[in-house]
Amino acid sequence: MSIYDFQVKDVQGQPVSLADYQGKVLLIVNTATGCGFTPQYEGLEKLYQDYRDQGFEILDFPCNQFGNQAPGTNEEIQEFCQLRYHTTFKTFGKIEVNGENEDPLYTFLKKEKGGLVGAAIKWNFTKFLINSDGEVVERFAPQTTPDKIGPEIAKLLGQ
Repeated sequence: MSIYDFQVKDVQGQPVSLADYQGKVLLIVNTATGCGFTPQYEGLEKLYQDYRDQGFEILDFPCNQFGNQAPGTNEEIQEFCQLRYHTTFKTFGKIEVNGENEDPLYTFLKKEKGGLVGAAIKWNFTKFLINSDGEVVERFAPQTTPDKIGPEIAKLLGQ
């Protein structure tokens, strides 16, 4: 099984195959609009602007499991991010990252970079870095700011 075997839903609830991102370096992030880490959207957008032309994508998955910090509809969340932080990377539909209703993508990510049973996501803005072969190469804690991830992205892009 690889990252490319998964389907997720976009903001409108339409299925999106992660195979569409084959060959790209990805940063997958569970986000929230009312969190102490929410200002990281600014850094994420800077990463996206810096590296998107070299084959980098950010996949944003809002999650309301931590302190109800991602309230609102998918569209409201996307609009907030675009208006407040000028994000241009892809925001997907809201998901759960832990528990019985967790999205299968997160079950996979946690298994790949979290131990045998997959360490639970502790909070919003946990980040997973995926290489261009679809392998999960690193997991970053919420406290790891996007600027600290830039050198890792550059390395994976061959810079």
